[in-house]
Amino acid sequence: MLKRFAPLVPLALVTLLFGCAAHSPVSQQQALNPVTPQSQAQAKAGASFQEEELATEDEINEFSDSKPYQLPVLADSILERGKSLIGTRYRFGGTTESGFDCSGFIGYLFREEAGMTLPRSTREMINVKAPLVARNNLKPGDLLFFSTRGRGRVSHAGIYLGDDQFIHSSSKRSGGVRIDSLDDTYWSKTFIEAKRALAMAPTTVISRK
Repeated sequence: MLKRFAPLVPLALVTLLFGCAAHSPVSQQQALNPVTPQSQAQAKAGASFQEEELATEDEINEFSDSKPYQLPVLADSILERGKSLIGTRYRFGGTTESGFDCSGFIGYLFREEAGMTLPRSTREMINVKAPLVARNNLKPGDLLFFSTRGRGRVSHAGIYLGDDQFIHSSSKRSGGVRIDSLDDTYWSKTFIEAKRALAMAPTTVISRK
């Protein structure tokens, strides 16, 4: 386990209403809203913009100032703790082990295991100043963002595990904290982008006693 560090990202002063903006589906086979020509055009435009902004490995290293922060160690710690919480109930506005919403779950793990304070809501979390990562370059610990309500607006988030899987606090009906696959049709189509928030992690790792 790791000691808590001073927050590197300002804590957003938001109410519980700005936790997870939407509940995830019960089944990954659940049908999506019909795609209109207008929404397709918007999606293409968003994709082009994202490609231009994607960070390269060199840029990610430069972002972290090439310091020996233990990203793999922090990722392992975060994901180990996350897996131990599988089955924890979904609770809108929840930020503790008595129940989490999607952003509350992520914030809890990053705070407890990496000493990082992330913004409280998915809408603010997606704007964190961290490298934007291509889907084919995802690494464990990366934050994933989804538009489960359509219109390209972020409404859900999770943490990448590896092998196209991610962990998240899904919804009441689907069992709270669980693991799902990015290859599933629903998640593949609602995926917006990913960010390597751990690149902002403390550069010194001190184990808890």
